[in-house]
Amino acid sequence: MILCAYLPLSVRGTGRTPSQTKPLGGIEWSQEKPAKSGVNAAALGSLYSEMAQEPHHDLKGMVIVRNGRLVSEHYFNGDSVGTLHDIRSATKSITSLLMGMTIQKGLVHSVNDSIALYLPGLPKDGKEKITIKDLLNMRSGLDANDEDTATPGDEDNLDKSSDWIRTIYAVPMKGVPGSKYNYCSINAFLTGAIIENVSHIPLDEFARVNLFEPLGIQDYRWRHVPINRITGQGNLSITTRDMAAIGELMLNDGVVNGQQPVSREWIARSLASQVAISDSDPYEDFYGYMWYTKAEPIGGHSIEVHFASGNGGNKIYIVPSLHMVVAITSSAYNTNYGQRRSQDILWKILAAASRQTNHAG
Repeated sequence: MILCAYLPLSVRGTGRTPSQTKPLGGIEWSQEKPAKSGVNAAALGSLYSEMAQEPHHDLKGMVIVRNGRLVSEHYFNGDSVGTLHDIRSATKSITSLLMGMTIQKGLVHSVNDSIALYLPGLPKDGKEKITIKDLLNMRSGLDANDEDTATPGDEDNLDKSSDWIRTIYAVPMKGVPGSKYNYCSINAFLTGAIIENVSHIPLDEFARVNLFEPLGIQDYRWRHVPINRITGQGNLSITTRDMAAIGELMLNDGVVNGQQPVSREWIARSLASQVAISDSDPYEDFYGYMWYTKAEPIGGHSIEVHFASGNGGNKIYIVPSLHMVVAITSSAYNTNYGQRRSQDILWKILAAASRQTNHAG
C-alpha cells in the first residue's frame, strides 16, 4: 500500500503569491532583503540586470533560498512565479527520489536487486545482471549513450517508438553492469517503469501522492508516452519555486514541515560522490543516485555543490555549507551555452553569499 501524506497547504493556483508567508515545501516564501539572509543585494541586482540584457532571451527564472527563507527571485522573458517549465533531465533526480520512497515503503527490496525482478519479460541476455543501483549510477552496461545518436538506446530513438518498454528491451548489452559510467536516459526511464510496476499506478500519480503533495506542488505536467508510461528521464514541467522546494527537501535530509517523505539515508546516498565522472563532463565531478556533485571555485576556495541538471541549463543547486538552494530555469535547449550560463549564474550567487558572509564575520 502507498502511504499518503495529505497536508493543508496553499497552492499557487488558489492565490499563492510572492509575498506568501505560509511555509510551503519547507520554505518561508516571504520576501526579505537579500542582505538580511547574508547575500549581497547589490551583486544580485547587477546579476539580474546583466541577465535581462542577455542576447539569447531564453533564461526564464531564478529562485534563491537560504536558511529556509526566500532570499530573492527573478523571472525573465515572459515567465512568472506561476509558469510551468520543462526541466528536462533534472527530472531524473526526482525519479531517483521516488525510487527511494518505493524502497522505503517495501515495494522494492533493495538497490542491489536485479531489475529483472520488477520488469516482466526482460530478456535474459545479460540485462538480468543489471541492478537498480546500476540504473541510478548510470552504469547499466546497455548500448545507449545520449551523446551518440548511433547507439541503439539513444533517447531520440525512443521518441519514434510505439512501445517504449519493448524498444528498450531490444537494446543490446555493451558492457558489464556496474563497471562504467555512461549517461543514458533509458536508465531513468526503466527506474520509473519499475516504480510504476510495483505501485500499480502511473509515475506522476505516485509522485503526486508521495512527493508533490507533501511539498505543496499541485500544478505540474509530466509527459506520457506509449504504452501507458511516464517519462521518468525527463519532461516534467514545474515552476522554478517548486524546483527550489525539492532542493530544500534535499538540503533538509528529506524532512519537510515536520514529515519525512524520503529517508535521510536515501538523501545521503543520492548526494554521495559514488562515481567519478569529471573525465567525461567538465560541469560535474561525481555522480550519486542521479544527483551530481562538484566543487565550485569561489573566492580562492572551493564550495561543494550538489545538483540536478537538465538540458538547457535547468538546475536545482544545493549548497550545504551556505544553507542555500538555487533553482534556475532556462529554455536554452540543445545549445552550447545553456549549461555554462547557469554555472556562471551560480558562481555569481555563491560569490555574493560568500562576500556577505565574510563581511558579516
